[in-house]
Amino acid sequence: MKKQELAIGTVNKFYLSFCLLFCLSTFSVFSQESVVKINHEGKEFTQLKHAWTSQWITHPTESTLDARKFLFRRTFDLKAMPEKFIVHLSADNRYRLFVNGKYIISGPSSSDINNYRYETIDIANELIVGKNIIAAEVVNFGEYRKASSMTFQTAFILQGEKSNPVDLNTGKASKWKVINDEGFKSIPFVSDSLRGYYAAGPGEKLISKKHQWGWKEIDYDDVNWLEPKLATVEFAVGRGFLYGSTWYLVPRSIPFLEESVQRFNKIARSVGIDANDDFIKGKGSITIPPNKKVSLLLDQSHHTIGHPELKYSKGKESRIKVTYSEAMYDKDWKKGNRNEVKGKHILGYYDIIEPDGGMNREFKPFGQKTYRFVQLDIETGEEALLIDDFYGVYTAYPFKENAKFKTDNEVLTQIWDASWLTLRNSAVESFIDPYYEQLQYVGDTRIEAIVSISVDGDDRLMRKAIEMFDNSRLPNGLTQSRYPSYIVQVIPTYSLLWVNMLHDYHMYKNDDEFVRKFIPGMKNVMDWWTAKVDKNDMPTNMEWWNFTDWAQGYPNGIPPGADDGYSASVALQFVKTLQNAARIFSDLGYNEEAEKYLELEKRIRQSVVKNCFVKEKGMFAETPNKKQFSQHTNIMAILTDAIPKEDQKALMHNILDDKDLIQTTIYYKFYLFEALQKSGLGNLYSSLLQNWTNQLDQGLTTFAETDINPRSECHAWSASPNYHFLKVVAGIYPLSKNFEEIAIAPHFGDLKGFEAVMPHPNGDIVVNLKKKGNKVKGEIVLPKGTTGIFKFNNREIKLTEGKQIIKQ
Repeated sequence: MKKQELAIGTVNKFYLSFCLLFCLSTFSVFSQESVVKINHEGKEFTQLKHAWTSQWITHPTESTLDARKFLFRRTFDLKAMPEKFIVHLSADNRYRLFVNGKYIISGPSSSDINNYRYETIDIANELIVGKNIIAAEVVNFGEYRKASSMTFQTAFILQGEKSNPVDLNTGKASKWKVINDEGFKSIPFVSDSLRGYYAAGPGEKLISKKHQWGWKEIDYDDVNWLEPKLATVEFAVGRGFLYGSTWYLVPRSIPFLEESVQRFNKIARSVGIDANDDFIKGKGSITIPPNKKVSLLLDQSHHTIGHPELKYSKGKESRIKVTYSEAMYDKDWKKGNRNEVKGKHILGYYDIIEPDGGMNREFKPFGQKTYRFVQLDIETGEEALLIDDFYGVYTAYPFKENAKFKTDNEVLTQIWDASWLTLRNSAVESFIDPYYEQLQYVGDTRIEAIVSISVDGDDRLMRKAIEMFDNSRLPNGLTQSRYPSYIVQVIPTYSLLWVNMLHDYHMYKNDDEFVRKFIPGMKNVMDWWTAKVDKNDMPTNMEWWNFTDWAQGYPNGIPPGADDGYSASVALQFVKTLQNAARIFSDLGYNEEAEKYLELEKRIRQSVVKNCFVKEKGMFAETPNKKQFSQHTNIMAILTDAIPKEDQKALMHNILDDKDLIQTTIYYKFYLFEALQKSGLGNLYSSLLQNWTNQLDQGLTTFAETDINPRSECHAWSASPNYHFLKVVAGIYPLSKNFEEIAIAPHFGDLKGFEAVMPHPNGDIVVNLKKKGNKVKGEIVLPKGTTGIFKFNNREIKLTEGKQIIKQ
């Protein structure tokens, strides 16, 4: 196979501007550091495991099932400052909490009704002697809510610790007050209007003249507010409760999200006004004269997520439409180079603001927004409108870039950085695709999770994902393909990937008891699949959607034969999962099940060889009729050892060279590169990244869902280079469970050297190597309590904990 060099020219221009602008425009701290956010790692306060003493409350007359925003407030007096003032709270469906007018936190963490999350915080530092106010706005988008929003009815609950000097518990006669925010309306969207399947919820409309301005402040007059009523099922209970309920409350298991001010980079286009950029720099206002139509296109300069905040004054009878888009479109609905806006228009979901003429108004949508470009379309009435400020609040899981991968190849650095931004923008309270769906899919999540633990080391979001998929299980034993989601979707191959995700955790992290909890669930998945294996030792009569990849030649992502016969691709996916499950079960002492899985995988593997291997081509066909061939099936043949190890290198060359094969997309390249390493061709890895460099050349700052005309501009199943730079190039991967034994098997390719750091449960793995000819030298540091093997040029050196010099 001819190596293709990585072009640097256009990409370098992107990289320099992107890095500079991203670093300068992002991350002045926005979250409230004075509030103690108690992350109890899923461990419940004893008093909350059974029945709470507080009760769920809601609006006494408004619908609790339709789209509504309820405002709750409670004033109270303090005679002295408490050392601690701990409260536990939750809401259906989302809330923001304020103390003395100051924003504190939002929640609850994403979940389902049977595992409904609550947060715990200490607000003592926000309180004052005398009169105080605690307030919450609670929103539910009703029938228009995003697919991941699990809801029973709009309601709010708060409970303080008994040691608090004032009882703030919600419930009957609790001194809380409520009002419906009549200034809030939802704007539903349909998929056709956004040119792609859409499930991320509605936009929001703020009718300023109907909103309760100042409602969060101590001196606000709430005389016309109402006493809340108890929710339909008012009992607040944990999962230790004796009787049935609705929301079964469990503590938040992940840290609070990072919230940081992020300023727009520039005004990319203005129509109807000569605009200066003071209002996006926080340096002043922009005035829109009366009776004007104005359009301002803002460019963030890179892909981002969060909650924009727009501050405005005056402008009675004006209308502001705020449209959010990942990219601009030309007249043929093509995106082209993302840095170019001339001749292009915006398409995306939007919010609407109707000013009332008042001063110092602000709009902050509840829904997460994803964008690079934001367009303000403004129409004023008889009064001029002032846009006082406009910025984003970057809101994401607080991952840190603890890993390092440095080389003399600038393009690889660019791919590393963009991959990491892709992962960060796809991780909030779960792993999601941030624009169109905001749903957590197993196939995406497996890759996102292993990238996250490889670069950060923090496994809490991965653990939560594993648990949520287990909670999604249907009576037939399969997990749902995406969860949480009130719309059930089943992809049996994704249930296999859930088991493989557990295997990843088992190998990279050190918590056997966590993995052991999912033994019954893994058995359920394997039992469903085993029942599909017929007398010919291959799965058949498959139900549901057996998605594998969005490849041309795989209709709707389904391999040939998967729906109506035999599919080698699907069979080998099951084989690989049986092998991984056997490893888990054996390591945890379930030897009988492990042996059963190994016996079954051997039978299926042999059947695939018998029925689908074409000796003349040296490749596996898609089905026993042997008419179609794909990269996918032959990748799985390598990963499962369906083809002998001594023949895997030749097969891998065929996979790479034969362009008549059904080709993998950027998603399934993850598995292609796994097979590349396993077959002994890891040195080719750095020359096979054209899918990623092509996107950088097109001005993308994150990596997309697919290679050609992507719907989503940020899809972290394409963030796999962060993982493979460490696993393939640096050669760092576990040889035993819990990462106790470590392989260092570098593949330099055309690189002269690299520096790599990877977090490990016991510390950092450090690999600093240089290559000259066939010789390598440098140093390796392994964490305490580990051993390893250095593999290079068919030689092996045993490694121990601590620093060791390599010279070979």
